Amino acid sequence: MLNARDVASAKPAIIRRRKSFSILKVLVVIFLSLLVVTQVYPLLWLFIYSLKTNEEILSGRFFSLPHVLQWSNFTNAIKSGHYFQYLKNSLFVTLVTMVCVLFLSSLTAFAITRFKWKYGQLVMVIFLIGMMVPMQATLLPLMIIFKNMHILNTHLSIILPYIAFQTPVAVFILSGFMKSIPAEIEESAVVDGAGIFKIFTGIILPISVPPMMTVCILTFINIWNEYILAATFISSERLKTLPFGVNSFVSQYSVNYGAIGAFLVLGALPVIIVYFLLADKITKGMVAGAVKG
Repeated sequence: MLNARDVASAKPAIIRRRKSFSILKVLVVIFLSLLVVTQVYPLLWLFIYSLKTNEEILSGRFFSLPHVLQWSNFTNAIKSGHYFQYLKNSLFVTLVTMVCVLFLSSLTAFAITRFKWKYGQLVMVIFLIGMMVPMQATLLPLMIIFKNMHILNTHLSIILPYIAFQTPVAVFILSGFMKSIPAEIEESAVVDGAGIFKIFTGIILPISVPPMMTVCILTFINIWNEYILAATFISSERLKTLPFGVNSFVSQYSVNYGAIGAFLVLGALPVIIVYFLLADKITKGMVAGAVKG
């Protein structure tokens, strides 16, 4: 039993712990608030930038508000920047790449982590090496290969490299998750008469929804903003993707900065929408995976 003296001596220690916890909580809140500001402010600044005239932008007052909102910049971005045409091309290339990356990486990660075979680790090492290859080092070899294959200046010429560069990262993410799935789940499924295909589609894939959504987000963002490969392999105006739209407002003697800002806002809008949609799917996938696990 604690006497009155022990209780009295314990009170200062409890107060000190509470104070230290409160200070730590305040520091965490300050840090997270700064993080939110640094992430959200560039988008807000870009939106304000897109509503200014060239004179206001070139005046050097970067943090000032526009005197008159220039909504015509968005109209100009859509019409002169061929926004919908480039948007359609970007959506097609990105969606095809995402589907192929998910299909190939899920099968590869399943084979590496759930099968006991001699060359499993070697295959994983090969994919890890693929993550270290810089994209710029492949431009000339790919140019020669695609020229001989007669697929230059087609969407296939950028879809294939996109799949090749995104699949190693996806395999790394999915294999790390699939390793944590208990083997007892598969064993019980085998006892019930399930085959490899049924185990993969009915058990592994539903449990792996969270990392697959992460792969979707990373692939979408990386492909949506990619410019180097598209600029190298695509020359036809009707096949170009969204990053090329900025070039429509740059001429030899003038640059329409407001329209460029508006086009960048319109280009970032699909990424923001997809991110929030898939972020919700990740949460639902985690709950479904926990129940199935």
